[in-house]
Amino acid sequence: MACGSACVQGGGCGGGCASGNGCPSLHVFDWLSHLSGPYPTYDIVEVRFKGRRKGLYRNVDRLDLQAGDYVIVEADRGVHFGIVHLTGELVRLRVRAKGLDDDAEFPRIVRLATLDDIDRWEANKQQEIEAFYIAREAIERLGLPMKLVDAEWQFDHKKITFYFTADHRVDFRQLVRELARTFRTRVELRQIGARDEAARIGGIGSCGRELCCSTWLQEFKPVATQTAKIQNLPLNPARLSGQCGRLKCCLNYELEQYMAALKDFPPVDTPVETERGRGTVQKLDIFKRRVWIQYEDGSWEDMALEDVQPYLRPRTTTGKS
Repeated sequence: MACGSACVQGGGCGGGCASGNGCPSLHVFDWLSHLSGPYPTYDIVEVRFKGRRKGLYRNVDRLDLQAGDYVIVEADRGVHFGIVHLTGELVRLRVRAKGLDDDAEFPRIVRLATLDDIDRWEANKQQEIEAFYIAREAIERLGLPMKLVDAEWQFDHKKITFYFTADHRVDFRQLVRELARTFRTRVELRQIGARDEAARIGGIGSCGRELCCSTWLQEFKPVATQTAKIQNLPLNPARLSGQCGRLKCCLNYELEQYMAALKDFPPVDTPVETERGRGTVQKLDIFKRRVWIQYEDGSWEDMALEDVQPYLRPRTTTGKS
């Protein structure tokens, strides 16, 4: 849905026109929205909250919801304010991907947000900034080894959540007591990892686009140094690390294609003996399908993969030649 249409439909634009939160329509394209079929309208929707946190909610009252609508949803002992992120069949696929059943128990959408709700939500955002500084001062005064990342008020002020990172376990019981006295509500301190911190804060990657983790990436998968080696990338930590300080998630995106292509190539350091003499494979180019060979006299030769294969001894079942 276009940003403008969402505004016209009364739910308000959930995005970056003025709020600076980023337009949700730019993050996930609902490529199933134009399909019609015998299936009833899916009654589970995906709702987005502060920090790109998302959750699945059941539309029990069959409200006419569109991406970008502001809604009030059930929360921990109260209600919370969110923005509809996805509706329809794409959410059904999300539910399947998470291994959930359609009949599973989901919290419900209470109602569409009113103008008063939106005003209160905006006021909460200002109060979150003040709460962040208050909590950070308390952390520094108590000398706790933790880094405060963000603060988030529940819409009805029945709970405030502080997100932090720390290298080790932190005893924050005194901090919780002080914050509870200050804010006179339930206080939750939630430790998150470096990748979650980057996803929550957001930013621009070295590619010039918004971080994948803060826009469309649904889960973090492990990224190993071997991933870069397989793709013949220079092992430069500054180039391979993302904003979180960990290996970039995008290193995984083309890994399977590289591994499939490399099955046809001999491994680096494989000895070969051509008509020119003995040498070893030193470099591979899977795009041009060429192999660089260094001979014992120090000379080099690049050959097409098909021309090198006759000089390779067949591999055994263990992969060794």
